[in-house]
Amino acid sequence: MTPTSKISFDNTEFAFEYKTDKQLKKARFLFKLMGKSWIVKLGTRLAPWSLKVGLPIKGIIRNTIFSQFLGGETLEQTKAVAQKLGEYNVNVILDYGVEGKEGEENFDHACDEFIKVIDYASTQPMIPFMSVKVTGFARFALLEKLDAMMHELEGTLMKRFLKAVDNLTTEEKEEWHSVRHRMMRICETAANKNTGVLVDAEDTWIQDPVEALPILMMDTFNKNRCVVHNTIQHYRHDRLKFLKDSYTASVERNFILGAKLVRGAYMEKERKRATENGYPSPIQPDKESTDKDYNAGVEFCIEHLDRIALIVASHNENSNLLATKLMQQKGLPFNHPHIHWSQLYGMSDNITFNLAHAGCSVSKYLPFGPIKDVVPYLMRRAQENTSVKGQTGRELVLIKKELDRRNNN
Repeated sequence: MTPTSKISFDNTEFAFEYKTDKQLKKARFLFKLMGKSWIVKLGTRLAPWSLKVGLPIKGIIRNTIFSQFLGGETLEQTKAVAQKLGEYNVNVILDYGVEGKEGEENFDHACDEFIKVIDYASTQPMIPFMSVKVTGFARFALLEKLDAMMHELEGTLMKRFLKAVDNLTTEEKEEWHSVRHRMMRICETAANKNTGVLVDAEDTWIQDPVEALPILMMDTFNKNRCVVHNTIQHYRHDRLKFLKDSYTASVERNFILGAKLVRGAYMEKERKRATENGYPSPIQPDKESTDKDYNAGVEFCIEHLDRIALIVASHNENSNLLATKLMQQKGLPFNHPHIHWSQLYGMSDNITFNLAHAGCSVSKYLPFGPIKDVVPYLMRRAQENTSVKGQTGRELVLIKKELDRRNNN
């Protein structure tokens, strides 16, 4: 695409060319359901309970919301989805979507599973990244204690982190050593297999040590190319400063900063906890403030693209367009090795496929896992489509537009 060309997210022919009429009508049905908050509330309560007591609903889930938002129950099942997306120059970010289970044995197992994902991704041409959650291989209470200790200290993130670790008990230090060793195994395997690692953001009350880990890994593995990305949630009012501080640290330590920019999806949960515990809310006062900081973050990263590897992980059309315009203004190619775009599988196809058609490096975030284990993820997607202003309506308008276009041809 030439520097003066414009990208449109209204082109439904590109957006849905990978879907049959039947698949589009099924998606329309699902988004209509998710547009009704009472159905979503009922479903999020009944589905986990039904699976727990053994009611035969797996088939219903598999053929509806599961197939819309997930790539399969096993790694092998994701292959068909990845190949189909690859036909349209859309990559995949693999996510082992199983929620973490506590206990050292479970943590070691989760680490092994993450490494299996890396091994598999390295054999596939369209899977440049995989995603990990630190709570998948670290005890929540330990992270919470570290975070609380770090908040009592002054200095940079890493200085506070190292001092907090030093103040742990002997037993806790050994436990943390195991956490760090698991993270090191994952990142070392990824570096050797040429696969990127995206470290997910977590709840704010455990986030400081969660963010310190990828900084440590970047300092080891991101010297010559970007292997590790941190996830930065801009619905927090302090994240733009954190992004800039992370960049400063990367310059001082001479590593490439990997930054996946997201808005975030747990505002109600965060605000409720802040109110209940009597501390200032970490969340932006309104959506406009989030949008402003997110776009400022995109601008900052593209301004420093020589030292920052950016992933624009957003369903916001304006933010995605902003990134393309900034690249065009700088005369940089859309497939520059330090920029990537991403949306969740099952949502915002109008963004993903039009970006791909324009020559952008873009991926679908593709979770997988057994139905009983990924229900929490599915429930969040349903709730998100109900709560995000205009999201469901926009999806339905675009699907209707495409079905009408096909019927008239």
